[in-house]
Amino acid sequence: MNALFKYIGFLFTLLFGLGAAVQYNDPDSLVWIIVYLAAALVSLLFALEKLNILIPLVGGVVCFIGFVILYPSDFQGFDLDDGDIKTVELGRESFGLLIISLVCLLYTFRLKRSSKV
Repeated sequence: MNALFKYIGFLFTLLFGLGAAVQYNDPDSLVWIIVYLAAALVSLLFALEKLNILIPLVGGVVCFIGFVILYPSDFQGFDLDDGDIKTVELGRESFGLLIISLVCLLYTFRLKRSSKV
């Protein structure tokens, strides 16, 4: 695998791990800690070239569905000064899932491409 993609995998391992760490004060923190730790594990496995292509594919699709479901109908931004706390919280959570989805789909396309070589 290209060294750039290894670095990307390690970078997202760190970023998703930090994402899990900052969830401690969230009302539903356990759910989001698990989600971000799972994304960190997928990223680590990708960087170590131990990832089955099916895992990021399914994870990416599931997270995108979660994004669509959680996305608030009246998105008001990410800052608490922008609107209702519940709407802002849903916006943050949904975009977190979108980021995980995009990263997982990047891994899927890279694994697919490297398996043809």
